[in-house]
Amino acid sequence: MNRPRRVKWQYPVIAVVAAGAATFGLVHTTAAAPAAATSEAKKKPGATDLIKADPPPQLFTDAEVADLAQQQAAQKHTADALFAKWKAIHGATRDDKAFATWAAQHVPAPPNKADRTAELHQVQQLAKTRTAAGKRAATWLEVHGKGDIWKLYAHDQRELLPQQQGALEKTELKTALKLAKAITETVAAHDKQPAPYVLDPTLRPDKHVTPGQKGPYSYPSRHAAKAATAVNLLSNWAPHRTEDYQAMAAQIVYSRLYMAGHVPSDITAGTLVGDLVGDYFQNAASAPGTGK
Repeated sequence: MNRPRRVKWQYPVIAVVAAGAATFGLVHTTAAAPAAATSEAKKKPGATDLIKADPPPQLFTDAEVADLAQQQAAQKHTADALFAKWKAIHGATRDDKAFATWAAQHVPAPPNKADRTAELHQVQQLAKTRTAAGKRAATWLEVHGKGDIWKLYAHDQRELLPQQQGALEKTELKTALKLAKAITETVAAHDKQPAPYVLDPTLRPDKHVTPGQKGPYSYPSRHAAKAATAVNLLSNWAPHRTEDYQAMAAQIVYSRLYMAGHVPSDITAGTLVGDLVGDYFQNAASAPGTGK
């Protein structure tokens, strides 16, 4: 994790943005009908548009994200062992609602008060090291890390696939990210662990925490769950890019600690959720034609 990786893993994002710009330039110059132009103007911006309009700044170094990346990686073994229990009962059958309930029940309880307080102290210490460049990186990753980055990577893959296959993978990723979000929200509502900046409002004065405020709840991290879900699916579809996806996931989750949105256990629990969702979708893919 110590070698420079900026060019390697960030290049696909920038390349897709550039390709998107070229594509959109072609579309705009060839679309002559006013009605078509009006329709295009009303169309909701996609991931390519959003990141093209807000290119990535200089992000964090490998050394900064290395420890958290190792904690992320460790969740995969746990997720695989847990998922084997689901598979033993359900096989490759898709039942998203039942799986979401099951997965939420198998996320470990959050750390006890003393351990979570210790984690809060880690975040407080990290906050003292913030720089202007670090805040720019963390803000960009927070904004685009829930979905835009992963949808852009998927778009990059689809450019080299038959249209039908690409469309199926787009839908699959969207569905998987939505499922990961639902599971994290269920667990968060049950465990009610306030975000670090709620416990210590000085960490994020811009959040305007009111006296007695309890939420938002941060266990488990939605960003981490979605990142792990996307890494699993995208890596399954393009194994040669796995290292790129993992590196980006590490960037995203580190940004959440950096700006006091989460403590480390929020990240590992979210990653576990994402790995479970990844296992679930890959397992279901082994039985084409099964429904939800």
